Amino acid sequence: MKRRLFAMALTLMLVLSLAACGSSYKNESEATMPMAPMEAPMTEEMEGSYDASYGDSAMGSPMDVLADQKLIYTANLSLETTSFDEAVKALTDLTNDCGGYFENSTVGDRGSGYSWANYTIRVPAKQFQSFLDQAGEVAHLTWCNTNQENITEVYYDTQGRLETQKIKLERLQELLRQAKAMEDIISLESAISETEWQIDNLSGTMRHYDALVDYSTINVDLNEVYRLSNTEIAPLTFGQRLGNALSEGLRNFGDGMEDLAVALAYSWLWIVLLAVILIVVWNVVRKVRRKRLAPKGTEDQTEDKK
Repeated sequence: MKRRLFAMALTLMLVLSLAACGSSYKNESEATMPMAPMEAPMTEEMEGSYDASYGDSAMGSPMDVLADQKLIYTANLSLETTSFDEAVKALTDLTNDCGGYFENSTVGDRGSGYSWANYTIRVPAKQFQSFLDQAGEVAHLTWCNTNQENITEVYYDTQGRLETQKIKLERLQELLRQAKAMEDIISLESAISETEWQIDNLSGTMRHYDALVDYSTINVDLNEVYRLSNTEIAPLTFGQRLGNALSEGLRNFGDGMEDLAVALAYSWLWIVLLAVILIVVWNVVRKVRRKRLAPKGTEDQTEDKK
Protein backbone atom coordinates (compact mmCIF):
# COMPACT_ATOMS: atom_id res chain seq x y z
CA MET A 1 0.00 0.00 0.00
CA LYS A 2 2.81 2.38 0.91
CA ARG A 3 4.56 1.57 -2.36
CA ARG A 4 1.47 2.51 -4.35
CA LEU A 5 1.11 5.83 -2.54
CA PHE A 6 4.79 6.55 -3.07
CA ALA A 7 4.50 5.77 -6.81
CA MET A 8 1.48 8.01 -7.21
CA ALA A 9 3.22 10.86 -5.40
CA LEU A 10 6.31 10.45 -7.55
CA THR A 11 4.21 10.48 -10.71
CA LEU A 12 2.38 13.65 -9.65
CA MET A 13 5.70 15.41 -8.93
CA LEU A 14 7.00 14.50 -12.40
CA VAL A 15 3.85 15.87 -14.09
CA LEU A 16 4.04 19.16 -12.15
CA SER A 17 7.74 19.57 -12.98
CA LEU A 18 7.12 19.01 -16.70
CA ALA A 19 4.29 21.55 -16.70
CA ALA A 20 6.51 24.11 -15.01
CA CYS A 21 9.28 23.56 -17.56
CA GLY A 22 6.83 24.02 -20.47
CA SER A 23 5.52 27.26 -19.03
CA SER A 24 9.01 28.71 -18.52
CA TYR A 25 10.02 27.74 -22.06
CA LYS A 26 6.95 29.45 -23.48
CA ASN A 27 7.69 32.65 -21.55
CA GLU A 28 11.31 32.64 -22.71
CA SER A 29 10.21 32.13 -26.35
CA GLU A 30 7.78 35.00 -26.16
CA ALA A 31 10.43 37.17 -24.58
CA THR A 32 13.08 36.39 -27.17
CA MET A 33 10.73 36.47 -30.24
CA PRO A 34 11.25 39.74 -32.21
CA MET A 35 8.17 41.94 -32.27
CA ALA A 36 6.68 42.98 -35.61
CA PRO A 37 7.20 46.65 -36.38
CA MET A 38 4.15 48.75 -35.65
CA GLU A 39 2.49 50.47 -38.60
CA ALA A 40 2.87 54.20 -38.72
CA PRO A 41 -0.36 56.05 -37.94
CA MET A 42 -2.20 57.31 -41.05
CA THR A 43 -2.29 61.07 -41.25
CA GLU A 44 -5.30 63.05 -42.52
CA GLU A 45 -3.55 63.79 -45.83
CA MET A 46 -2.71 60.13 -46.36
CA GLU A 47 -6.26 59.11 -45.43
CA GLY A 48 -7.71 61.65 -47.84
CA SER A 49 -5.48 60.49 -50.66
CA TYR A 50 -6.38 56.89 -49.92
CA ASP A 51 -10.09 57.63 -49.99
CA ALA A 52 -9.71 59.61 -53.20
CA SER A 53 -7.79 56.85 -54.94
CA TYR A 54 -10.28 54.27 -53.77
CA GLY A 55 -13.17 56.39 -54.99
CA ASP A 56 -11.56 56.85 -58.40
CA SER A 57 -11.04 53.13 -58.80
CA ALA A 58 -14.45 52.12 -57.50
CA MET A 59 -16.70 54.92 -58.72
CA GLY A 60 -14.68 56.61 -61.45
CA SER A 61 -14.76 53.80 -63.98
CA PRO A 62 -18.57 53.39 -64.17
CA MET A 63 -19.03 57.14 -64.36
CA ASP A 64 -16.43 57.40 -67.09
CA VAL A 65 -18.17 54.63 -69.01
CA LEU A 66 -21.51 56.41 -68.74
CA ALA A 67 -19.96 59.72 -69.74
CA ASP A 68 -18.30 58.16 -72.77
CA GLN A 69 -21.47 56.56 -74.10
CA LYS A 70 -22.37 57.57 -77.64
CA LEU A 71 -26.12 58.09 -77.98
CA ILE A 72 -28.09 59.27 -81.01
CA TYR A 73 -31.38 61.00 -80.23
CA THR A 74 -34.13 61.37 -82.85
CA ALA A 75 -37.74 62.57 -82.64
CA ASN A 76 -40.76 62.89 -84.91
CA LEU A 77 -43.32 65.60 -84.20
CA SER A 78 -46.71 66.38 -85.74
CA LEU A 79 -47.97 69.93 -85.20
CA GLU A 80 -51.19 71.73 -86.11
CA THR A 81 -51.79 75.45 -86.36
CA THR A 82 -54.46 77.87 -87.49
CA SER A 83 -51.83 80.51 -88.31
CA PHE A 84 -49.12 78.99 -90.46
CA ASP A 85 -46.75 81.96 -90.77
CA GLU A 86 -46.72 82.63 -87.03
CA ALA A 87 -46.03 78.96 -86.28
CA VAL A 88 -43.12 78.88 -88.75
CA LYS A 89 -41.62 81.99 -87.14
CA ALA A 90 -42.01 80.53 -83.65
CA LEU A 91 -40.42 77.26 -84.77
CA THR A 92 -37.49 79.16 -86.30
CA ASP A 93 -36.98 81.18 -83.11
CA LEU A 94 -37.06 78.03 -80.98
CA THR A 95 -34.47 76.36 -83.21
CA ASN A 96 -32.16 79.36 -83.01
CA ASP A 97 -32.56 79.65 -79.24
CA CYS A 98 -31.52 76.00 -78.86
CA GLY A 99 -28.47 76.53 -81.07
CA GLY A 100 -29.79 74.38 -83.90
CA TYR A 101 -30.39 74.76 -87.61
CA PHE A 102 -32.71 73.58 -90.39
CA GLU A 103 -31.14 70.73 -92.32
CA ASN A 104 -34.08 70.22 -94.73
CA SER A 105 -37.21 72.24 -95.42
CA THR A 106 -40.20 71.50 -97.65
CA VAL A 107 -43.23 73.82 -97.80
CA GLY A 108 -46.38 73.29 -99.88
CA ASP A 109 -49.98 74.34 -100.42
CA ARG A 110 -52.85 71.91 -100.79
CA GLY A 111 -54.71 74.30 -103.08
CA SER A 112 -57.47 74.94 -100.55
CA GLY A 113 -55.67 77.81 -98.88
CA TYR A 114 -54.07 75.64 -96.16
CA SER A 115 -50.31 75.20 -96.11
CA TRP A 116 -48.10 72.39 -94.85
CA ALA A 117 -44.38 71.95 -94.21
CA ASN A 118 -41.86 69.22 -93.41
CA TYR A 119 -38.69 70.19 -91.55
CA THR A 120 -35.58 68.31 -90.49
CA ILE A 121 -34.07 70.20 -87.56
CA ARG A 122 -30.71 69.54 -85.89
CA VAL A 123 -30.18 70.73 -82.32
CA PRO A 124 -27.36 70.04 -79.84
CA ALA A 125 -27.95 66.83 -77.90
CA LYS A 126 -28.02 68.78 -74.64
CA GLN A 127 -30.94 70.86 -75.96
CA PHE A 128 -32.92 67.89 -77.30
CA GLN A 129 -35.34 67.55 -74.39
CA SER A 130 -35.66 71.32 -74.02
CA PHE A 131 -36.73 71.60 -77.66
CA LEU A 132 -39.37 68.88 -77.20
CA ASP A 133 -40.70 70.53 -74.05
CA GLN A 134 -41.22 73.84 -75.87
CA ALA A 135 -42.54 72.39 -79.13
CA GLY A 136 -46.10 72.43 -77.77
CA GLU A 137 -45.85 76.21 -77.36
CA VAL A 138 -45.02 76.68 -81.05
CA ALA A 139 -48.17 74.90 -82.27
CA HIS A 140 -50.68 72.28 -81.21
CA LEU A 141 -48.79 69.02 -80.68
CA THR A 142 -50.82 66.02 -81.86
CA TRP A 143 -48.16 63.31 -81.98
CA CYS A 144 -44.61 62.80 -80.73
CA ASN A 145 -42.21 59.87 -81.05
CA THR A 146 -38.66 59.75 -79.67
CA ASN A 147 -35.87 57.24 -80.18
CA GLN A 148 -32.49 56.70 -78.51
CA GLU A 149 -29.82 54.62 -80.25
CA ASN A 150 -26.68 53.52 -78.40
CA ILE A 151 -23.70 53.27 -80.80
CA THR A 152 -21.00 53.13 -78.13
CA GLU A 153 -19.69 49.72 -79.17
CA VAL A 154 -19.54 50.36 -82.89
CA TYR A 155 -18.14 53.87 -82.30
CA TYR A 156 -15.15 52.74 -80.27
CA ASP A 157 -14.64 49.73 -82.52
CA THR A 158 -14.36 52.08 -85.50
CA GLN A 159 -12.07 54.36 -83.52
CA GLY A 160 -9.78 51.44 -82.67
CA ARG A 161 -9.64 50.33 -86.30
CA LEU A 162 -8.74 53.88 -87.31
CA GLU A 163 -5.85 54.02 -84.83
CA THR A 164 -4.63 50.61 -86.05
CA GLN A 165 -4.61 51.80 -89.64
CA LYS A 166 -2.67 54.94 -88.68
CA ILE A 167 0.00 52.87 -86.92
CA LYS A 168 0.13 50.56 -89.93
CA LEU A 169 0.62 53.54 -92.22
CA GLU A 170 3.54 54.82 -90.16
CA ARG A 171 5.25 51.42 -90.28
CA LEU A 172 4.70 51.09 -94.03
CA GLN A 173 6.15 54.54 -94.61
CA GLU A 174 9.18 53.64 -92.50
CA LEU A 175 9.68 50.44 -94.51
CA LEU A 176 9.33 52.40 -97.73
CA ARG A 177 12.14 54.74 -96.68
CA GLN A 178 14.38 51.72 -96.08
CA ALA A 179 13.36 49.74 -99.17
CA LYS A 180 15.81 49.54 -102.08
CA ALA A 181 14.41 46.86 -104.38
CA MET A 182 11.88 48.08 -106.93
CA GLU A 183 9.49 45.20 -106.21
CA ASP A 184 9.45 46.07 -102.51
CA ILE A 185 8.86 49.74 -103.28
CA ILE A 186 5.91 48.99 -105.56
CA SER A 187 4.37 46.58 -103.05
CA LEU A 188 4.78 49.03 -100.17
CA GLU A 189 3.32 51.93 -102.17
CA SER A 190 0.28 49.79 -103.01
CA ALA A 191 -0.17 48.87 -99.33
CA ILE A 192 0.22 52.51 -98.32
CA SER A 193 -2.42 53.60 -100.84
CA GLU A 194 -4.88 51.01 -99.56
CA THR A 195 -4.18 51.95 -95.95
CA GLU A 196 -4.73 55.65 -96.69
CA TRP A 197 -8.06 54.78 -98.27
CA GLN A 198 -9.04 52.84 -95.16
CA ILE A 199 -8.06 55.80 -92.99
CA ASP A 200 -10.13 58.22 -95.07
CA ASN A 201 -13.13 55.88 -94.99
CA LEU A 202 -12.95 55.31 -91.24
CA SER A 203 -12.36 59.02 -90.60
CA GLY A 204 -15.50 59.85 -92.57
CA THR A 205 -17.46 57.30 -90.56
CA MET A 206 -16.20 58.82 -87.32
CA ARG A 207 -17.18 62.33 -88.46
CA HIS A 208 -20.63 61.03 -89.34
CA TYR A 209 -21.02 59.41 -85.92
CA ASP A 210 -19.82 62.56 -84.16
CA ALA A 211 -22.32 64.67 -86.09
CA LEU A 212 -25.20 62.36 -85.16
CA VAL A 213 -24.15 62.20 -81.50
CA ASP A 214 -23.44 65.90 -81.04
CA TYR A 215 -26.58 67.09 -82.85
CA SER A 216 -29.93 65.35 -82.42
CA THR A 217 -32.35 65.03 -85.34
CA ILE A 218 -35.97 66.20 -85.07
CA ASN A 219 -38.44 65.69 -87.93
CA VAL A 220 -41.38 68.11 -87.78
CA ASP A 221 -44.65 67.93 -89.75
CA LEU A 222 -46.49 71.25 -89.57
CA ASN A 223 -50.06 71.42 -90.92
CA GLU A 224 -52.36 74.41 -91.17
CA VAL A 225 -55.95 73.47 -90.29
CA TYR A 226 -59.29 75.20 -89.94
CA ARG A 227 -59.82 73.81 -86.43
CA LEU A 228 -57.37 72.18 -84.02
CA SER A 229 -58.05 68.53 -83.27
CA ASN A 230 -58.21 66.81 -79.87
CA THR A 231 -58.50 70.05 -77.93
CA GLU A 232 -61.73 69.35 -76.04
CA ILE A 233 -61.64 68.22 -72.44
CA ALA A 234 -62.93 64.70 -71.90
CA PRO A 235 -66.55 64.84 -70.62
CA LEU A 236 -67.46 63.44 -67.26
CA THR A 237 -71.16 62.69 -67.67
CA PHE A 238 -73.34 60.95 -70.26
CA GLY A 239 -75.10 64.21 -71.09
CA GLN A 240 -71.81 65.95 -71.83
CA ARG A 241 -70.67 63.05 -73.97
CA LEU A 242 -73.96 63.04 -75.89
CA GLY A 243 -73.86 66.81 -76.36
CA ASN A 244 -70.31 66.72 -77.63
CA ALA A 245 -71.16 63.87 -79.99
CA LEU A 246 -74.12 65.79 -81.45
CA SER A 247 -72.14 68.99 -81.86
CA GLU A 248 -69.19 67.13 -83.35
CA GLY A 249 -71.48 65.25 -85.74
CA LEU A 250 -73.08 68.50 -86.88
CA ARG A 251 -69.67 70.02 -87.27
CA ASN A 252 -68.42 67.08 -89.34
CA PHE A 253 -71.57 67.24 -91.51
CA GLY A 254 -70.94 70.92 -92.18
CA ASP A 255 -67.31 70.24 -93.02
CA GLY A 256 -68.35 67.42 -95.35
CA MET A 257 -70.84 69.66 -97.18
CA GLU A 258 -68.19 72.34 -97.54
CA ASP A 259 -65.73 69.82 -98.95
CA LEU A 260 -68.40 68.54 -101.35
CA ALA A 261 -69.18 72.05 -102.54
CA VAL A 262 -65.50 72.76 -103.09
CA ALA A 263 -65.07 69.49 -104.98
CA LEU A 264 -68.06 70.29 -107.19
CA ALA A 265 -66.68 73.74 -107.86
CA TYR A 266 -63.37 72.25 -108.98
CA SER A 267 -65.07 69.71 -111.30
CA TRP A 268 -68.03 71.78 -112.62
CA LEU A 269 -66.96 71.39 -116.23
CA TRP A 270 -66.92 67.62 -115.97
CA ILE A 271 -70.34 67.71 -114.32
CA VAL A 272 -71.80 69.77 -117.17
CA LEU A 273 -70.28 67.46 -119.74
CA LEU A 274 -71.63 64.41 -117.93
CA ALA A 275 -75.10 66.02 -117.76
CA VAL A 276 -75.11 66.68 -121.53
CA ILE A 277 -74.10 63.09 -122.23
CA LEU A 278 -76.86 61.77 -119.94
CA ILE A 279 -79.48 63.99 -121.65
CA VAL A 280 -78.46 62.79 -125.12
CA VAL A 281 -78.52 59.16 -124.01
CA TRP A 282 -81.90 59.64 -122.38
CA ASN A 283 -83.41 61.13 -125.55
CA VAL A 284 -82.07 58.31 -127.69
CA VAL A 285 -83.47 55.71 -125.29
CA ARG A 286 -86.90 57.41 -125.33
CA LYS A 287 -87.05 57.43 -129.14
CA VAL A 288 -86.12 53.76 -129.32
CA ARG A 289 -88.75 52.84 -126.76
CA ARG A 290 -91.45 54.83 -128.59
CA LYS A 291 -90.70 53.05 -131.86
CA ARG A 292 -90.94 49.67 -130.15
CA LEU A 293 -94.24 50.48 -128.41
CA ALA A 294 -95.98 52.14 -131.42
CA PRO A 295 -98.58 49.94 -133.37
CA LYS A 296 -97.49 48.45 -136.69
CA GLY A 297 -100.15 50.26 -138.73
CA THR A 298 -99.10 53.56 -137.26
CA GLU A 299 -95.56 52.93 -138.39
CA ASP A 300 -96.79 52.17 -141.99
CA GLN A 301 -98.87 55.36 -142.08
CA THR A 302 -95.96 57.32 -140.81
CA GLU A 303 -93.78 55.88 -143.57
CA ASP A 304 -96.45 56.65 -146.26
CA LYS A 305 -96.70 60.23 -145.11
CA LYS A 306 -92.99 60.54 -145.45
